[in-house]
Amino acid sequence: MMELQKTVRSETIEKANENFMNAFSRGDASILSSLYTEDGQLLPANAGTITGQKEIQGFWQAVMDMGIKAARLETEELEILGSTAIEVGKYTLLGHKDQVADSGKYIVIWKSESGQWKLHRDIWTTSLPATSS
Repeated sequence: MMELQKTVRSETIEKANENFMNAFSRGDASILSSLYTEDGQLLPANAGTITGQKEIQGFWQAVMDMGIKAARLETEELEILGSTAIEVGKYTLLGHKDQVADSGKYIVIWKSESGQWKLHRDIWTTSLPATSS
């Protein structure tokens, strides 16, 4: 029975990732930010912590305004611990004509709120080599 519950939760998080990718492809930062908890946080490289849905919406809107058209997420590992889950995966950000703008790895801490899995802490880092200036 426990394995069945874990599978259902895993499928639910997979669906949440699909919702993230779909909202990104539509350029809808409002829907994207609603997939995070109220006090969700983004921890991007070279920037401060971004807290709350309004600020998260602004961050993702700025990313989209820079020309990022789609995000692809691939879960590599998922551990569910009650109402919290830890996901490790790979991402690819696509720009104009599906050109790869960035790719790397991420960790998301998910939180179940009112029966819905939401991103709570989201951190990622590029796997592309640093460019010299």
